[in-house]
Amino acid sequence: MTTPALSLPNSVSIREVGPRDGLQIEQPISTEAKIRFLDALAATGVGRIEATAFVSPRAVPAMADADAIGEHLRVTRRSPTGSILYSALVANPQGAERALAAGISGLEYVVSAGDGHSRANARRTTDEAVAAITEVAAIAHQAGGRCEVIIATAWDCPFDGPTPVQRTADIAARAVDLGADQICLGDTIGTTVPGRVVELIDAVREVTQGVPLGAHFHNTRGSGLASAWAAVTAGVTMLDASAAGLGGCPFAPGASGNIATEELVYLLENSGIHTGIDLVAAMEAARLAEELVGHTAGSNLVRAGGPSRPLGERAT
Repeated sequence: MTTPALSLPNSVSIREVGPRDGLQIEQPISTEAKIRFLDALAATGVGRIEATAFVSPRAVPAMADADAIGEHLRVTRRSPTGSILYSALVANPQGAERALAAGISGLEYVVSAGDGHSRANARRTTDEAVAAITEVAAIAHQAGGRCEVIIATAWDCPFDGPTPVQRTADIAARAVDLGADQICLGDTIGTTVPGRVVELIDAVREVTQGVPLGAHFHNTRGSGLASAWAAVTAGVTMLDASAAGLGGCPFAPGASGNIATEELVYLLENSGIHTGIDLVAAMEAARLAEELVGHTAGSNLVRAGGPSRPLGERAT
């Protein structure tokens, strides 16, 4: 008996989230250092970068210079290999207004599927956060921008436990009804595994009327890349990752780094799936990220020192 071949996409779009999710739990680094990081990421060929977050500087001191980052991006909107879509995370309509004033029109609005995490992260219930989607989306659309709703704790909440599949699917459906242009499912505390990934993606896709769907995984328990691969086999072609595997949620106890961009590129490219990202440049950006924060992160590929040859080139 033969196993049916997987149906894989020709390409996957990776969003580099290091400048926001990667740095938000770190001790603040200078704006100049962040610009070095952004420039290094732009040189990798990545098409999407989450540049910053317009949130309370008291709650997330590492993102206090969001306006300055936005001003920098007004000037540098292109990478050496083409245009980059820069986006910013916002927690409320006020953050959306700030992002647009700073020149960033790609908005990521976060809704926590778990009420416990929603209260810790945004000081409001999930229902209250969902209700604000209408206003955030309207602010984005009036400025010619887009509103992506990221559903945090889509699989599990550190306070409430497992998130029912139907709850996350219902939030996704409501988000689309209220104006979301795109949905992203977030494994905020790095607990999900491939079977659960496919189950939730299938449930969400059924109720979101063809709206683009992405996924965001953390590697807290070592299953991040496996979960990303499962998402790809389920038809997801937009994934988040962070240089060197930096990152984590400051409002989720025990949360740690994202899946590493360079590891995701290594996995996908060696599987025949195009990412548009140069792996050598991605490794350089990862090493810079570790230099800037002053410690090693979660990337096995950086520790291993590879690749020693271009992808696909056989040793002789």
